[in-house]
Amino acid sequence: MGAWGTAIYSNDTFVDIYGDFFDLYNEGLCVKEVSAKLIADNSETINDAEERNNFWFALAKAQWECKELDGEVFRRVRQIIADGSDLEVWGQLGATDKDIKKRSAALDKFLADLEKERPKPKARKKKVIRQPVFLKGDCITFKLETGNYGGAVVLEAVYDTEFGYNLIATTRINQPHKPKVEEFEKAEVLIINFGSWDDSICVRWIMPTKFKEVSHLFEKVGSLKVGIAYDSKHSNFGYSSSLVGNLLDIPNLQFASEETKQKPGLKNTVKDFISNS
Repeated sequence: MGAWGTAIYSNDTFVDIYGDFFDLYNEGLCVKEVSAKLIADNSETINDAEERNNFWFALAKAQWECKELDGEVFRRVRQIIADGSDLEVWGQLGATDKDIKKRSAALDKFLADLEKERPKPKARKKKVIRQPVFLKGDCITFKLETGNYGGAVVLEAVYDTEFGYNLIATTRINQPHKPKVEEFEKAEVLIINFGSWDDSICVRWIMPTKFKEVSHLFEKVGSLKVGIAYDSKHSNFGYSSSLVGNLLDIPNLQFASEETKQKPGLKNTVKDFISNS
């Protein structure tokens, strides 16, 4: 389960399903058609004990926002929360007592929200064409919670689509001085093993959602030549709408975790992702 927080929406499965729902909804499909398609297309997720709860949470949230929360979906979500099965998954994945308590509170609030009548349905959105916020090869730095500088490299930029994706590799740069371009090429790509993460590489397709609000947090310090072409439609990397979550929150959590937990043994450098040689 790729979770970066205890909130209902702070995991890859929820973000993916919720996003897919409204992609289809905005194309004109009705809620029943969208729901049926998502259920049919995500049988593997639904049958995965670690992921199924987040699938149903996302579907319920999206249906509720459209004022068409299906009774059976609601009953399923209510049962998951009532019998504690979601908290049990978190416990099995090694979550701390503190995180489980936070997750429990988030679940209770989520259920309470679903029990309320939404004033009006979420309006369909017209298709918006977006452009990526970074150029391919950009070396981006930012401040970590410790005051040190972190860093990430943009591996790809996708233009003239609904998503405006950048493929970004977050690195293990964690130093008191602003990193130089040559340091980015030699840097290790961040591998995550905090919480429920299991040696997952932090390379994601990221949308430029609300970038203007957070643009001041990031600074371009140079550029690398990326000799590999990446395809957002056929990719083994995950997708996210949270630039801050992937470039700031995840490194902060990973580095903090390594104070008490051994860092991942896997190692990949940025050079592995920018050159075939």
